[in-house]
Amino acid sequence: MQINRESFAKGRLTAKPGIKIPGSTYSKGLHVLGLDHKRDGLIYVPPGYNPDNPAALAMMLHGAGGDAEHGMSLIRHLADDANIILLAPISRGGSWDIISFDRFGPDIAFINQSLKDTLTRYNIDPARIAIGGFSDGASYALSVGLTNGDLFSHIIAFSPGFYYTAELNDKPQIFISHGTSDNILPIASCSRRLVPKLQKQGYSITYHEFDGPHIIPSYISLEAVKWFLK
Repeated sequence: MQINRESFAKGRLTAKPGIKIPGSTYSKGLHVLGLDHKRDGLIYVPPGYNPDNPAALAMMLHGAGGDAEHGMSLIRHLADDANIILLAPISRGGSWDIISFDRFGPDIAFINQSLKDTLTRYNIDPARIAIGGFSDGASYALSVGLTNGDLFSHIIAFSPGFYYTAELNDKPQIFISHGTSDNILPIASCSRRLVPKLQKQGYSITYHEFDGPHIIPSYISLEAVKWFLK
């Protein structure tokens, strides 16, 4: 996977939009990425996708112990009406490398390759590229999204715990939601701490608290998608 060691350690991606290869093949519907025979990922292309018109792309990351199906499920029920291409990689270990190893590691390389493959096959709108996730996936989405704000225009973090960055690039828009009775990642030590910190750093934050546990209510996922596409 083509990413240099320094970028790898800092969480930097080399994938860029606008590199679609003319005549490259693509398929609609749900498919495996075909990039790893053990821990691969999924891509979903809605039936309304037209290669002549740029589509929105959302990479969605599963929580700890999850899989590509979990990442895909976060907003899969909304993808057809919104005409969003969804990308759901699987972490190399039980969770994402920052959570497991306190540093960026092989997940960055796999995410990078997943994005490169997608950007060569599909016509993607560079102003509508999101990274999102739930729980540990939300923490990793914030970490990777803030590090690569020159690629990701939007970050969707459902119940994040923290974020880590070695560097910051550009100013992606951020959506954060969290349940007030979350006993897995308590809101007081997580989102209520993260949101003011990000605001002080100059980020535009759309923040929703809801009365509930460690979940994503359906109206919250709908609000996130509407926010992403507005």
